[in-house]
Amino acid sequence: MATPLPFSRFEWLIAWRYLRARRAEGGVSTMTWISLIGIALAVFALIATLAVRTGFRSEFVGTILGANAHVTLYSHGTVTDQGRIDRKLTDYDALAARAAEVPGVIRTAPLIKGQVMASLQERNSGVEVFGISAENIRTIPGVAESEQAIGDLDRFEEGVAIGSGVARELGVQIGDRIKLISPNGVKTAFGTSPRVNAYEVVYIFTAGRYDIDRTRLYMPFAEAQSYFNREGFADEVEVIVEDPENVERLVLPLLSATGEISNAIGVWTWRDASGGFLRALEVEDNVMFIILSILVLIATMNIVSGLIMLVKNKGRDIGILRTIGLSEGSVMRVFFICGAFTGVIGTTLGVVLGCLFAIYIDPIFSFVNYVMGGGVWDPSIRGIYALPAELRLADVLSAVGLSLSLSFIVTIFPARRAARMNPVEALRYE
Repeated sequence: MATPLPFSRFEWLIAWRYLRARRAEGGVSTMTWISLIGIALAVFALIATLAVRTGFRSEFVGTILGANAHVTLYSHGTVTDQGRIDRKLTDYDALAARAAEVPGVIRTAPLIKGQVMASLQERNSGVEVFGISAENIRTIPGVAESEQAIGDLDRFEEGVAIGSGVARELGVQIGDRIKLISPNGVKTAFGTSPRVNAYEVVYIFTAGRYDIDRTRLYMPFAEAQSYFNREGFADEVEVIVEDPENVERLVLPLLSATGEISNAIGVWTWRDASGGFLRALEVEDNVMFIILSILVLIATMNIVSGLIMLVKNKGRDIGILRTIGLSEGSVMRVFFICGAFTGVIGTTLGVVLGCLFAIYIDPIFSFVNYVMGGGVWDPSIRGIYALPAELRLADVLSAVGLSLSLSFIVTIFPARRAARMNPVEALRYE
């Protein structure tokens, strides 16, 4: 007689009969449903967490790169006669031109930076001023491509552009004139007098990050030089690159290119500025994945308990099957199919639920926010305005692989127990 192939049709038929059997007939359909639901919820939680984790990182990094320099070129400074360090860039145009020649660099722009007090009527707010040319501000995605922006960026040379958080704090509308008060103003015989200038607000943008929208103000470069007493100087040169995720590859080329102008030029990347947060986020991601993997393992352990009960209830059937010639391998495969089928169906349901959650996270979050009475998400703490989710195939496949591998592994042990059952002992009391 020919030996049947593994996972033959009769093995699937026996396994399916055991799975759909009622408890009164010796089946464990209730335990099967519990195992299936547990795996589905665990996989759903894993996929949802991975999607939110990926979305949060992408949103956070995207808002950083959308309104900030990818690389900053600055002067290490020289010591003046008064013992102070002068960090002004005198040859900023040549520095920007040489940096722009480096392969992988999209654009460069000299900047003037300073912190002042903005005031309108009786409201005051601290702001960070960025002096930049009208041509370069149009290349900043978080400013020029802001979907919620109001005003006319073409009039930038006539006034200033402010973040929506600054506008909300001061109660500013397009056309209002705000006062900027700098403590480092005009030097007189009686000391330094604060400098107070009024500027028309011509553009209000929303960059997508709370801290940027709440503090950022853009001013024409020439006006910023005059306001901060930087005539003929720049504070730094910002560099935008094609591949900001691999910005470290451009550090040495930028140093080589700009070193011919000045050996006192330093390079500061966006990863240097946000590296601590990104590393903390990576550690948190790894910990969350481990915790949720344990949750999936706990859910798959229900398969073990269900199969052990099934083997115990089907002891007489196993003895009869072994007596009529069914091999140990066939018995093992029958019960392996029972456990694996539960894992596959539970994993499939979990993937569907997790993907739906990631796709419809906005209405789900809005509903939760409504039920909780609002205030669930505080942008001043988390930096971004909403809970993001980004569904990636790699995350889904990792969740599916983890769930199926654990389901198949834990199924092997009770299946081997059933295969090694002595048919004589199984039929002794029948």
